[in-house]
Amino acid sequence: MTAVYRLLPPLSLALLAGCATHSSTVNVQQQSDCPLSLTTGQQLIITLPSNPTTGFRWVVRDAAPTVLTSLGPEVYSNPEDAALVGSAGKSTWRYTAKQPGEGHLLMTYQRPWETDVAPAQTFDCNIKVK
Repeated sequence: MTAVYRLLPPLSLALLAGCATHSSTVNVQQQSDCPLSLTTGQQLIITLPSNPTTGFRWVVRDAAPTVLTSLGPEVYSNPEDAALVGSAGKSTWRYTAKQPGEGHLLMTYQRPWETDVAPAQTFDCNIKVK
């Protein structure tokens, strides 16, 4: 019986190490984090700099609907230490990888009324779900 108790600590560490290698959430904050490889059920959180007081907004052009499910609308947040009105913040989107396949997540940062002007920024990410 004592042999079983001696095996418990190493087995527990091995199980924890296995869990640490696969995160249930992937956080992306810049274009260089792409392309992405996700597993079914994994959450994807995209956070990009944003300042809607300038008129610029992130527009989701392609949300990779064959492989991702949106978990809600864009959420805008201002840094807590920003005391200035009109200071920049961050826009966040949450998705779940719903099924194996490949998709394309494309967002542009632009003023909606400037239809003939190129976007100020583009976030373009290929996504593969296993």
